[in-house]
Amino acid sequence: MRIPDIAPGARVLALGHYQPANVVTNDDLARTIDTNDEWIQSRVGIKERRVAAAGESVEDMAAIAGGKALAASGLSPDDVDLVIVATCTLETQIPNAAAIVAHRLGITSPGAFDVNAACAGFCYALATASAAVRGGSARNVLVIGSEKLSQWVDWTDRSTAVIFADGAGAAVVGPAETPGIGPVVWGSAGDKSEAIQIQDRTTFLHQEGQTVFRWATTALHPVALEACERAGVDPSELSAFVPHQANLRIIEAIARKLGAEKAAVARDIVTAGNTSAASIPLALSRMLERGEVQSGGLALVLGFGAGLTYAGQVIEIP
Repeated sequence: MRIPDIAPGARVLALGHYQPANVVTNDDLARTIDTNDEWIQSRVGIKERRVAAAGESVEDMAAIAGGKALAASGLSPDDVDLVIVATCTLETQIPNAAAIVAHRLGITSPGAFDVNAACAGFCYALATASAAVRGGSARNVLVIGSEKLSQWVDWTDRSTAVIFADGAGAAVVGPAETPGIGPVVWGSAGDKSEAIQIQDRTTFLHQEGQTVFRWATTALHPVALEACERAGVDPSELSAFVPHQANLRIIEAIARKLGAEKAAVARDIVTAGNTSAASIPLALSRMLERGEVQSGGLALVLGFGAGLTYAGQVIEIP
């Protein structure tokens, strides 16, 4: 048996993102539900969010973000042989989004599957892509987080309507002589699975905000520290900390406990809202675009959410 060439490491080659054109401000929401700008900002830190058009799908947004990442990588569609889409908001379960997106991008006959780990989905998918490249199962992998949460939210319920939003972020993962994606630290707390759920196709997203807040602010900073330790990186060496954009108070609480004083902390939630599996690649791509982080620096990414699931790893910024 001939063993295929195995890459010693994997790295993120490029990023891309997409946000719908429709901006919904806190004042817009206040016209239809009992809320106001001060109330929303004081509790979750959001000023505005993007909401997809009625005919704009998870696959549509994923294809745009994925196409941007692929173009930025300098690779052609023929160079990609695995596509992974992280999402929890598909309108239908079959077919999967990854095969549709790959076809739209002209990627011929790739492995294609979706990952549903909710807000931790991108980190799960990134770890899977890294393992596939290092193990010789794929040359280059397109990883996309794409969500249309607006179609699962009750827009009369201020506890969820003010938080969730739509968008997509993508990364191309390829081989590297030295690892550019650290070991993943992942896990779950299934005993709290009812804290965030959509019970069936006739119901909206439900979230027990206080339960999630307590869990996130107490249980996750050890995961972040372990991800740094497994990568052989001290938090002081981080250039960026990019957690899931769930709630600004959660982000700032974890960042304080992490002790990464030099790291730029992603606060994309302020203008993007909570976009679940899309939030990490969306935030990091926008930080890189704005010049808030530099290529070659180290970023800790940390996803967490429904399941309850969590995952984090240190990556080299492309």
